[in-house]
Parts: sequence; C-alpha cells; structure tokens
Amino acid sequence: MLSTNTKMAISTPTLLSILLFCFLHTTFSQSPPCNGILITYNYTAGFQIPPVDPVNQPYRFESRLTVLNNGPIELKDWRVFVGFKHGELLVSATNAVLADGAALPVNVSGGAVLSGSPVTDLKTAIETAGNVNQMRAVVDLVGTEFGEPNIPLPDNITLANDGYLCRNSTAQGNNMSVCCIPNSDAKTNITLGEDYSALQTGDVTIMYDVLMTYERNYYAQVTISNLNPFGRLENWKLSWDWMEGEFIDSMRGAYPQVVDSGDCIFGNQGQFYEKFDFSKVLSCERRPTIIDLPPTRANDTNIGLVPFCCRNGTILPPSMDPKRSNSSFQMQVYKMPPNLNRTHISPPRNWAINSTVGPGYQCTQPFRVVPTLFPDLSGLPTHTTAVATWQVICNETRPTAESKKSSCCVSFSSFFNESVVPCNTCACGCERRNDDVCSATEPALLLPAEALLVPFDNRTKLAKAFADNNRRELPNPLPCGDNCGVSINWHVLSDYEKGWTARITLFNWGDASIADWFASVELDKAMLGLEKTYSMDGKVMPNPNNTLFLQGLSGQNYLVAEKNGSNPKNDPRVPGSQQTVISFTKKQTPGIHVSRGDGFPTKVYFNGEECSLPTILPSGGSRAAVISVIFTTLLSFLAIFILVERDTC
Repeated sequence: MLSTNTKMAISTPTLLSILLFCFLHTTFSQSPPCNGILITYNYTAGFQIPPVDPVNQPYRFESRLTVLNNGPIELKDWRVFVGFKHGELLVSATNAVLADGAALPVNVSGGAVLSGSPVTDLKTAIETAGNVNQMRAVVDLVGTEFGEPNIPLPDNITLANDGYLCRNSTAQGNNMSVCCIPNSDAKTNITLGEDYSALQTGDVTIMYDVLMTYERNYYAQVTISNLNPFGRLENWKLSWDWMEGEFIDSMRGAYPQVVDSGDCIFGNQGQFYEKFDFSKVLSCERRPTIIDLPPTRANDTNIGLVPFCCRNGTILPPSMDPKRSNSSFQMQVYKMPPNLNRTHISPPRNWAINSTVGPGYQCTQPFRVVPTLFPDLSGLPTHTTAVATWQVICNETRPTAESKKSSCCVSFSSFFNESVVPCNTCACGCERRNDDVCSATEPALLLPAEALLVPFDNRTKLAKAFADNNRRELPNPLPCGDNCGVSINWHVLSDYEKGWTARITLFNWGDASIADWFASVELDKAMLGLEKTYSMDGKVMPNPNNTLFLQGLSGQNYLVAEKNGSNPKNDPRVPGSQQTVISFTKKQTPGIHVSRGDGFPTKVYFNGEECSLPTILPSGGSRAAVISVIFTTLLSFLAIFILVERDTC
C-alpha cells in the first residue's frame, strides 16, 4: 500500500498521463478489428419541444459524431455521411461544416455529408505516438427531429472519402459504429449532388471561378468584393489550404507573399512532374498567402492586365466608390494524381482574409453556386460562363469588450461650455512600461479648446493651468493619453430656433498620410434635419438613415501626416487635419434637444473602424456664446496655418 508521502508525490502531469494511457488503451482495445477509420455516432440527449403535434411531434436531439484514425495512413480532408431519416433540421455542429457549403440551420432529412473544419486531416497513431487529439475529430450535433420520441439514430453512417472500404454500420442502444479499411481501389458512392447553392451576401464575398480546365491543370480567377458600406480593407492578405497537393505555377494581378518551389522539388509534385521546370513555379505551399500588386503593375504584360487588379491591397466600401470595392487576380493551378481529369476540380478550403485596418473576418467553406457570367472582352453583346464557380462568405468578427481596442477617438465640445471633453484615457490602448508615470484608469482631464491643436505630450501645461483656473483638483499621477493615431473633434457650433450647426475636425497624429479616407457619424435623432456639409462630401446613407457618410472633396481626400511646426525647436508638431461645418434644420426634427445630447454622435467610424467616444457630454447650456467664437477662431487658424504650410512646402 502506498504511503501518504508516496501518494502526494504523484504529480498532476503524471496523473494526466496515466488517465490518457488508460483512455488510449480502452479506445484501441474496444475496436481491435478496426485498423482503419472508426466512425461512431452516439445519441446523448433529447426532449420534446413545442408545438404539440400528435402527428409530427418535434424533438430536440443532441448527438456526438466521432471519427478516429486507427489506420496506417493519414486521412486527408475527412468526410462522413450521416443518413438522417427523421426529418432532421441540423442547427449546430462543432468542428465540422456541411460539405456542400450550406449554412446552418438546414434540413438534412435524407442524409448529409459533414467535413472537418477547421481541422480537416486526421493523423495516425504512428506519427503522433498515439496522440488522440491529432487522430480524431469530435463533432457535437444539435438539431430538431420529428416523430421519434426514443432514440433517433440515423439509418447509416459511412466515410465519404475515396480509398476506403466501409463495412455495414451496426447499432446497439444509443450508439452506431462502422469501420472503414484502406483500399486504394475503393470509390465512395456518396455524392454531394449537382444542385447549386444560392448566392449569399456578407461583409466580404470571394468568388472562385474556374475559367479553363485541362487534364493536369486549370486556370482560376479569384474576386474579392467588399459589401460592407462602412468597411475597408487595406493591404489585404488572402490565404487558403490546398487539399489535394495542388500548386500555383503562375499568377496575374497578385503574387504569393513568399515565392518558393522547394516543397514541390523535394515533394510528391517533383516526383510526378519529373521533367517540369519548377524554377518558375510561384508557390508550392499547402497554405499560400497572396498579396495584391501595386498600381504600377496594372498594365504589366506578364503579371498584370486583370480587371480590378493591382490596387496595393486597398478595397474601399461601395458607398464610397463602387468601382474600387473589389479586387481580382488569376492563377494557373496544377493538380496531382489521382485527380488528373478535366472534370475533377476541388477548390481550396479554410479561407482567411486579413487587413491592416478594420476588424478580423471569419470565412465559410466554399460552396458551389451557378457559374459566373463574364462579359465578352471583344465588345460583343454576349457573355461567357465560368466552367465552375464557388463562393466564400467572410463576415466581421466582433471583439470582446476586454480585447476591443480602437484606432481612433472622439472629443466633444460646444459653444455653451468652455471645456472640451477629450478622448478617453488609453482609448487606443496603453502599453505598460516600467517607467510609466501616468494612470491608465484615471478619467481624462477636461481641456481648453487650444489644447486640441497640440500633441498630447504638449498638453500637460495647458491642462494644469485650465484646472487651476477652474479650481479643479488634479489626480496624481495624471491620466495617460489616448494613444490614437487619428482623433476627431465634434463641436456643436450654434443652436437657434430654426436650426443648429456643428463642426467636425479630423486630426492625423501619425507619421503617414492617409489617402482616400472616409468617416461616418451616427446621429439618432438629428439626421433627418441635415441641410448641408460645406467643406467635405457628405451624404446620408439609406440604411440606416441616421448615418452621415463623409469623405474629402475631389482632389482633397488626403489627410496629411503630422509634421514639425514652423520652429521645430520651440513649436510643437502640427497634425494633419480637415474640417467642415454641417448645418441642420429643426423643421424635420421637432422636439430635438441639441445641447442635451441630441446634437452629439452616438457612434463615429473612421475608415471602417469604430472610434472611442467620450463617456460624458459637455454641460451648461447657458454659457456665453463667446466661447464658440474663440473655439471657432482657433480651429480656423489651424486650417489656414496648414494650408499656408502646404503651399510653402
């Protein structure tokens, strides 16, 4: 019997190792005859749900599908057919997607093929030393079935991959299982059907069009479209996974981020294509990353001449410029055995698109749609269809409150209060350093109007003097800055019986100028009264109609970078800026209270990213209007100064 000390000596990692060994031993010992792919379906729970229907009563079902590779070879792009037979509506599935690309919830009565996502391949016990997490896929299914109150097992389950011979599935109690043995001559009789899925919309859509196909290679065109009216992609990067050993020989309109043919030369591709010149192959990576080309290559006869190509990775929102809201490129793709026929085309999977601005994106697996129609390039009134087309939908991922970090911020000011409500402390994040002498949690200090015109590091003296004049106590340590590259000031300029005005000023505190900028402002109660924007191009969006879309006037849509003042030794650096006055009428918005909050935005976006808004509004609507004159004079002086500086450069 173990002593107390010996028992205590058994560490947690040792205990976990013992449990893992027991699990592996049990798993392998329970299915000794299956030296291939073991598929199990386990019904775990279910109950009756409304409405009550004596003829076709709906029930919730919860099941677990497990795919375990007990064989000697890795299972690539696993697919399993589940023969649902109780009118099932599949609502959710973890670690898998429907192979035909259909979005959940979906009716799967009659059966459905599930494929792995994001993990598509199952390794062997040999190459992982029995690591079950790399050998198996566990899919938890939740849905609705009809008419079966007890155990709604499927009619059958089987592997839908070629190269495996599956026995008849067996059922016992809540479980069903089947073993599939490797057999190179076996062909699955499971097909995904020839029906096309309906075209879908999302924040970003990707079309994968096969233009020409041959026995060993095909030509494809990839088109990225930005459908988000306020979204923007900058320096986009597109990646995917090849599932059948494909490689990219040539491209037009874009290029791999890394050009490398080494994986082909030393891999299966080099063995099969023995006489192929791999020195010109662009990418043999299983997961290549594609980047856009600069505009100077748009008419390049070797790598350009593709419509909508070569925009330096910039895709604008359609509300700003529909002609610049998409990007395209073409590539020649070589295939590998046993898929050497012109009708076998498998699109890449696990797509991802990234941008240096804006949110992240989550993309679906590709699903087949009606082939794209292309206009005839010679000008004839005809169209040419793609050989085959797949669509991928990518939607913005919403960050959690803890991880959300803005890249722009907003300050509020008004004619009825001398204090400016500045950007929030650490609005765009604060890096913790050992020499920090500021507080990341202390609210930002109210500022005088002139403080908005200088960088944060030059505001301390102004902020302290302003606090002393208004008899406000200063915290110790003082709050940190907003750390934003772009700040926006919204100033309520006037409020009178029949209308009111506001001024919006954009400041660029960064080292790089911003081309083709745009901003949008949400005014929940005031937008119906919009009359005119004077120094910017402004328009109210149709949906939602509480949003004002702003961009620079023609030839002026360029927010210059921060630069040195007239006397760099004494003067603070000067931000690039643009501003406009916006006028509103109260005729369409009776009962509006401008000074009580209706005149301030509820959301502000810059280049598609939501900006941090102050948590308080300016107060004291009875203050003298002379403050407005001072503030207006300061901002106007700034605009004139920048124009003079620009003309003298």
